[in-house]
Amino acid sequence: FEFDVKDVLFARIDRRRKLPVTILLRALFDELNPNDAQARSVNEQILDIFFDTNTVRIADEQFTLELLPERLQGETASFDITIGDRVIVKTGERIKAKHVRDLTKAGVSSLVVPVDYLVGRILARDLIDPETGEALAVANDELTLEKLEKILSSGISEFKTLYINDVDRGAFISNTLRADTTRTQWDAQVEIYRMMRPGEPPTKDAAQRLLHDLFFSAERYDLSDVGRMKFNSRVGYNQTPIPGIPVKEHPPGVLSMEDILAVLKTLIDIRNGKGQVDDIDHLGNRRIRCVGEMAENVFRIGLVRVERAVKERLSLAEAEGLTPQDLINAKPVGAAIKEFFGSSQLSQFMDQNNPLSEVTHKRRISALGPGGLTRERAGFEVRDVHATHYGRVCPIETPEGPNIGLINSLAVYARTNDYGFLETPYRRVENGRVVDQIDYLSAIEEGQYVIAQANAALDAEGRLLDDLVSCRHLNEFALFTVDRVQYMDVSPKQIVSVAAALIPFLEHDDANRALMGSNMQRQAVPTLRAEKPLVGTGMER
Repeated sequence: FEFDVKDVLFARIDRRRKLPVTILLRALFDELNPNDAQARSVNEQILDIFFDTNTVRIADEQFTLELLPERLQGETASFDITIGDRVIVKTGERIKAKHVRDLTKAGVSSLVVPVDYLVGRILARDLIDPETGEALAVANDELTLEKLEKILSSGISEFKTLYINDVDRGAFISNTLRADTTRTQWDAQVEIYRMMRPGEPPTKDAAQRLLHDLFFSAERYDLSDVGRMKFNSRVGYNQTPIPGIPVKEHPPGVLSMEDILAVLKTLIDIRNGKGQVDDIDHLGNRRIRCVGEMAENVFRIGLVRVERAVKERLSLAEAEGLTPQDLINAKPVGAAIKEFFGSSQLSQFMDQNNPLSEVTHKRRISALGPGGLTRERAGFEVRDVHATHYGRVCPIETPEGPNIGLINSLAVYARTNDYGFLETPYRRVENGRVVDQIDYLSAIEEGQYVIAQANAALDAEGRLLDDLVSCRHLNEFALFTVDRVQYMDVSPKQIVSVAAALIPFLEHDDANRALMGSNMQRQAVPTLRAEKPLVGTGMER
């Protein structure tokens, strides 16, 4: 999904040309709310999902706005707002928090508004003449003087407008509906089908099957457990139903209509100034794909080839009387696995110069390889040290050449969790006292806690001695009182890798020289008789 310069929201499927997002919503109308198909138009349903509404009542040739005072804040008054005889806000004055408080305290629940105030507002519902059944205006129409006169003369008692302002309620979906040329679900499905399958004549079944396979088919689409976990945490989505949308049971690996709407709402909130944009270099957004997962993907590709071969053989005329041994040829699976271990960029001959080089090679993580970055395209940001590397990825040990920052080493105590995210251990602090419990936290979880450093002063019982302790919170360093500390680092060396932890007095070393030192230790030729170092760090054992 993306916005253009005119604040119209577009959807792009498989990196093809973009379509107004309402075409996608209209095409998925069955998923939207089939029970409401007769009662309200699709436009009304779409506007209902994304906008709050203001109700305007009509009596004695006057328009009365049902008032929620907080919605007026930030607007410029186009008429005098009064309580009794007292003028609260003068014409042309900006409505501030104080005015809202005055209106709330006075219990003002409605305001008589002039016609000028309503001109330019956008209708949230179709307006039907109660006598003739004629549509006076449709949802998403902009109110004009002419339309308001028709509404007055028709005898309609109330109508609803969209609650939109310039501060935190943009008219993005309303603008998109205007840019949308389709009128029916079939039009929208044809538009998407023509974009995905140019040159093929669309049929109803083919168009519906294509849409279903794109998002809702477990065979064609898999969000995976990691994807579902990240998705739910990012959109704050906890399976709470969206009003007007029937909740359907669906496998967690496929998308549902609720998911698509949740993404759109999150994107619109960010455009409205709420929420935060993701940091692509945050370790909560980067995960490790282990050997098993990559081998599984290769194995799956091999099985797909076997499936295709079996189907071809079954479709031949002489398929009668064939046994499973005749049908199934397992060579594609074996060939795929052999190719993966034999020629993959990440399948490397183990570095065994000395014990350290072997350990380091096994603890190395790379951003290169299949599905990763290339040296030429990787910019400075992706190579740089990030605050979330603390305790997970070593900030020192990395190659010096074109691979700098793309190949890293795990920190001493780091481990991966079930989802492939890196975790680092912390000692729990309760009521200013360090307890024996160790918790492993991922980068996603760590940000919300206040974490003291390993060198914080403790007494014999494990209580923090200083009144103010240097801590990390939301990836920033600050001083906190003892009662707010929730965790503490396990060890000062937990931020570096095994090779860097072998350097004596590392804290007095220049960063560039430490990088060279940690890399050159791996190239040392081992002696026949191992000896203790004269100066050690304790890591040698």
